[in-house]
Amino acid sequence: MRSLKGMSVLVTGGGSGIGEGCARHFAAKGARVTISGRREDALQRVASSIGAACAFAVSDVTSQAGRAHMLETAIQHGGGKLDVLINNAGNILHGNLESFDAPQLEGIFSSNVIGPMLLTGQALPHLEKTQGAVMFVGSVHTRCAFPGRSPYAATKGAVQVLTRVLAGEFAPKRVRVNCVIPGAVPTEINVRAGAFDAAGAEGFYASVAASHPLGRVGTSTEIAEAMEYLVCAEWTTGAILDVDGGMGLGLSRI
Repeated sequence: MRSLKGMSVLVTGGGSGIGEGCARHFAAKGARVTISGRREDALQRVASSIGAACAFAVSDVTSQAGRAHMLETAIQHGGGKLDVLINNAGNILHGNLESFDAPQLEGIFSSNVIGPMLLTGQALPHLEKTQGAVMFVGSVHTRCAFPGRSPYAATKGAVQVLTRVLAGEFAPKRVRVNCVIPGAVPTEINVRAGAFDAAGAEGFYASVAASHPLGRVGTSTEIAEAMEYLVCAEWTTGAILDVDGGMGLGLSRI
């Protein structure tokens, strides 16, 4: 297996949640990490607390200019190369299907699927030079049906299919593509979507702990550990790895 030490890593949505945990974990293992996102204050907080191993780029994955900026920053910070792209940034919509309009649906597909696809395409020439890796982040929403979350589940289903298709497409270039499927991990995504305030989100995560056979929600570090394996395992591509405390098993208590 490869080592993260000396790798140049770009993490989208790195200002909080799983992206932040990933940035901290990879930097602690010796990687040069660049985090991107739209909120400068969040990115600056994370980068400052990690130190010199972490740079940040205020940029939006749905924008061509934003994608170019985050790639340029990562390559410069990483010593002129890019080894790993982690497509973590994403949004969620709450509501019944009949409540959504076309711009809302187009927006979530743009942030969760189209933007990451285009970013991956832009990053490919750089990843080919390093025989690097791409990570996507799926969701347990594709394993369990959660009413009122259809747009999010659909985008994550798309990401998981993309993982396998792109793994086959990129294999001749020796670029690997894998995906993790987290269970419930405390992040700010539901607060940003307006579903909860901070206190409500804390209560929500406490309430879903029992839905995981292992009895608790996960941590961003545990997701990052799974990502580390997939990034460093040189004979693994097209893998969809469930890291969900058993939530996706759908165990019945009957």
